[in-house]
Amino acid sequence: MDKRQFLQFAAGSLCLGAYPSLQAQQAAAPPALDPQELSLSGVDAGGKKFALSDFPGHTVLVSFFTAGCNLCNHDLKLMREFYVRNVKRKFILLAVSLDDTRGDFEAYNKIIALSIPKEQRFPILWRSAPGYKDNFGPIARQPTHFVLDKQRHVLLKREGSFQPNDWDMLWEWLEA
Repeated sequence: MDKRQFLQFAAGSLCLGAYPSLQAQQAAAPPALDPQELSLSGVDAGGKKFALSDFPGHTVLVSFFTAGCNLCNHDLKLMREFYVRNVKRKFILLAVSLDDTRGDFEAYNKIIALSIPKEQRFPILWRSAPGYKDNFGPIARQPTHFVLDKQRHVLLKREGSFQPNDWDMLWEWLEA
């Protein structure tokens, strides 16, 4: 029995007498926050074409950031650790740079290439690049993170730093 099943069983057992429908609600997948299927495509920092549609059935974490943002860099470090541990579980991590200039984007990626082993790198795209497209809408705060379910609907939108509870929910959504 995995963690999610155990928690569902324990919660359902405790509440079964008072709330018979609670167990059925807990077993269901979390409701999507956005009924629109989100999309994203472009070319990553290494020159490889990337599209979310190339990863059907994957849970996706999309992080919008700027290179000079300390909070963004801290979150991306934690996300890299999560990515390395979960990449084989139908999970995609994607970073989208909101930097104003291509030079800032390239400088950040040069640092990544020198300091992060290849097996720990995930796709990084520049939102202002020619040919880049997404339908995530305006991003007002850095960082902004989206967790998408397997159908590309938003399960979580976090403006600012990813919270401890967000990691727990992301881990559980990978199990769903």
